[in-house]
Amino acid sequence: MPNDLTNKIEKHTIAVLVDNEPGVLARVIGLFSGRGYNIESLTVSEVDKENNLSRITVVTSGTRMIVEQIKAQLERLVPVHRVRDLTDDGPCIERELALVKVAGTGERRNEAMRIAGIFNARVVDATLSSFIFELTGTAEDLGDFIGLMSELGLVEISRTGVVAISRGAAGF
Repeated sequence: MPNDLTNKIEKHTIAVLVDNEPGVLARVIGLFSGRGYNIESLTVSEVDKENNLSRITVVTSGTRMIVEQIKAQLERLVPVHRVRDLTDDGPCIERELALVKVAGTGERRNEAMRIAGIFNARVVDATLSSFIFELTGTAEDLGDFIGLMSELGLVEISRTGVVAISRGAAGF
């Protein structure tokens, strides 16, 4: 009988340091889609202009075996310099940014502002009938805020995806 721990689905945040050149992101994404792996969140940005390097942060889920396969296959891609599983490496800080548009007047407007204050969301645009809130936090915090705003006139959401960095003095 298979061990339940081997079949347990786990969420992992993986950071990948790559050459900043055309087609690299497509190759990384192709690795996931070609093998049927799911990407829950994806962010990418240049992090070292001098050495022409970008950092891709991918949040994915799978069994321990699948996550190990993903990491091994990422390491084999030519433009990849380093792969780190931030989930396995120890404590890390994860954050996400969201812009959340909420329409409402009267009491709904007041309630939206009250909830925004609790979540430390900042108003970045306002009209007489709507707000756009900016919120930074964990994916769970953003989900909670969005859930509450859905009751008050949620119109639109734009999220960045997770960015993450390991804690402590060690670098990538």
